[in-house]
Amino acid sequence: MKSHLNIIVTGQVQGVFFRGATKAVADQLGIKGQISNEPDGSVYIEAEGDKVALEMFLDWCKEGPEHAKVISVERHEGELKNYRNFEVVKKRL
Repeated sequence: MKSHLNIIVTGQVQGVFFRGATKAVADQLGIKGQISNEPDGSVYIEAEGDKVALEMFLDWCKEGPEHAKVISVERHEGELKNYRNFEVVKKRL
């Protein structure tokens, strides 16, 4: 059964290839959704997948790529949007 999570990652998570690395991990785990940088310096992720894959994905988000310094990871359950892939959003409107 698929779940949808809205995730906010704070810390040094912009300018460290966080979005690209997160996409690679999401693709490996079969997670669908999107990721974007926020004006406040955080990263916002919408992720959909089975619960086991989402837990593994969240564990990775707590570490991030090599140069990231993650301070916190907030998660909130949301409505399924049935994403077809995982996309890096350059700028949200």
